[in-house]
This record gives sequence, structure tokens and C-alpha cells, in this order.
Amino acid sequence: MRSAKKVMDSKKEMRDEVEKVLGKEQGEKLWRKATSRLSKIYERYSDLSEGERSHTDTKIFPSAAVYLTAKEFMSDEEAYSVIENTAVRICAKAQGFIRGMMKIPFMPSLFIKMWDPMTRNNFGTKCGFENVFYPKEKGAYRMDIVACPYNRYFTELGCPEITKIFCENDERMYGDLPGLVFERTGTLGKGAEKCDFFIRRA
Repeated sequence: MRSAKKVMDSKKEMRDEVEKVLGKEQGEKLWRKATSRLSKIYERYSDLSEGERSHTDTKIFPSAAVYLTAKEFMSDEEAYSVIENTAVRICAKAQGFIRGMMKIPFMPSLFIKMWDPMTRNNFGTKCGFENVFYPKEKGAYRMDIVACPYNRYFTELGCPEITKIFCENDERMYGDLPGLVFERTGTLGKGAEKCDFFIRRA
């Protein structure tokens, strides 16, 4: 079983957002309580597959533990903002790296080709997702997710509302890349029947 303390120690951006609201002393109290909560969540879900754990153990469960604990220390809106602001910060760093890569002439086309193996490996059935994969298109990639562990576990843990933050991470990561267009009509976390992914050359 993964160490809750080690995982929480790695969440610097999230802890910074907590301390912006509460300060260091109260932030420390929240963090200790959230770490304890995360440990109990790990125990509750000790039988998950390794693929699911690649999403639950460092993303879904820590976010739920901090959010649910934060609601005991601050308003619901502030707790939500802690998770959302953390996501915005992390995605901004990642997108900056991807944007730099997209300046290489062949990279947008290669990036699209990489989506099929990447999504099947990291966002496929072995990781707890259910997908609809479409026939290959030149210069484009299309896929739907019809069941998602983020939606499932956030709902089971009593915080379905933060699922949409992670839905929005796709737009944050891929929504403004040079040479590419990312299109979406809805997500499970926002009440749609599927999360649709369509990325194509601009």
C-alpha cells in the first residue's frame, strides 16, 4: 500500500493553496488530518488494480482527502478553489512544456499519432476507463470515455463536484497548443453521457 505521508509530502502546490487560505499553522492541522484521511481511503480501496492506482493513488484520492478535509476548515467555495487552483498551476507548467515541443515542425503530427497508444495505455480498460475508439483519421484523433475512475471514485467518496476540475484539465493542457485544435462537447463530470476527445491539426 502506498504511503499517505509520502504522497502528501509531494503535493507542494496543493499545500501552498491551503496555506494561502489558512496560513501555516492551520494549514499544518488540515494537512495532518488530510493525510490521515488519505491513509483510510487507501485502506478502503486496497484491492484496486495497478492500472487504476496510477490515477487513484496520486491524483484522485489525495485530492478528495484534501478537499473533504478543507471543507472542515474553510468555506466550500474556498475548498473547491484549493483543488482548482492547484490543477491550474500544474497544468500551466505541463502545457508550457508541450507548447515548446509543438514548435518543432513535425511535432504536431507526431503528437496526434501518439494519442492512440497513449490513451489505450494510460486511459484504457486496465486503468478503470471504458472507451469508444474510432477509426483512424489522417491528421486527427477521436475517442470517447464512457466510464471514468475520476467520476466513479470522487462520487463514491462524496465529492462528485470536483470531478469537473479534472475534466477541465484536458482543456487546460490541450486547448491552446500551436498547430493543433482540441474539441469537446461534454464530459461525464459535467453531466454528459461521455467525455469526447477530438484533436486535429489546425
